[in-house]
Amino acid sequence: MAVEEVESGVGNAVGDVVEGAVETMAAKRYAVHPDYRLNVRSGPGTNYQLVKVLQYGARVPINCQTPGEWVTGPYGTTNLWDNIANGQFVSDAYVYTGSSGYVAERCA
Repeated sequence: MAVEEVESGVGNAVGDVVEGAVETMAAKRYAVHPDYRLNVRSGPGTNYQLVKVLQYGARVPINCQTPGEWVTGPYGTTNLWDNIANGQFVSDAYVYTGSSGYVAERCA
């Protein structure tokens, strides 16, 4: 069981973020826990290449989800990884989806 390497802060540089999903005209986006700058990986595990780091208060689309490495975060322990863009994955343990299971289709 891994703990994804993220920066935790006491405050939120962007301001307070209400946890939960936000519906927009383009796509549904989900809030990353506001106390973390979340690592985005090239695949579903901490052993995959670091692509970028999301800022505090980030909201992400979930295009699909796939099982991968088990990670413990503020929203529990899970092996679900969320695909947020082509070749970009984040652990679902840091994304507030309101569910401990799939909220999007399984990645092909």
